[in-house]
Amino acid sequence: MSNHYHVVLHVRPDIAEAWSEREVVERWSNLFVGTLFSQRYLAGEPLSEQQWAVLRRDIKCWRNRLMDISWFMRIVNESIARQANKEDRCTGRFWEGRFKSQALLDERALLSCMAYVDLNPIRARMANSPDESDHTAIKYRIEVLTHDISACSGLEQFVGITKHAIGIPYRLKDYLNLVDWTGRSIRHDKHGSIPDQIPPILQRLDLDMASWIILTTEFEARFQSWVGSAHINRRVCRGNLAQAASRSLTPV
Repeated sequence: MSNHYHVVLHVRPDIAEAWSEREVVERWSNLFVGTLFSQRYLAGEPLSEQQWAVLRRDIKCWRNRLMDISWFMRIVNESIARQANKEDRCTGRFWEGRFKSQALLDERALLSCMAYVDLNPIRARMANSPDESDHTAIKYRIEVLTHDISACSGLEQFVGITKHAIGIPYRLKDYLNLVDWTGRSIRHDKHGSIPDQIPPILQRLDLDMASWIILTTEFEARFQSWVGSAHINRRVCRGNLAQAASRSLTPV
């Protein structure tokens, strides 16, 4: 969008924990200059025992930051701000405030959030259909299918209905049909014209049409910190979250 953006992130601490020390240093050095010791390490220069101890302490810190959403958003926002200020030939604060985030606790939450983000241009009347929605993941996925181009490694893959594979637990075809159906349902020039055929994903998740339309048009307004079914929200509150935080939970 012209004044904000949305990202749906899947944090994989299992992958980050499996990185070697060198992988962590290389990844961090792709983003920042690093330290004198990390530069010498990558250059193949020997380090003393004391220098190694300092570098290993930094590597532990960098590993945590590389799987931290706050650091991810900081790096992305700083890069956008620098580029925008350079283009506008100005300096100063670019973003109005800190980013907002919501934890997606189950499949319903993930599905509704993905659709909400992919349908942003349609809700804003900037596009009439998903394949016309610039700068969205769904438009890119459609182009991959229709033009036989290589898939982007940065996008999570759809793995279908399976308990073991890691990825988005739906079939891509079903998701594309769902977003297309939803887009036609919420178009301002087609108000109230919801198709009779209910998408298979909604049937699988036992979501009725009216609730789904509300979720994909009012997601940010209805949810604060966590998004999920009522029993999962209660489980989160009983775990390691403060009891006061439960007031911000809304069941899907």
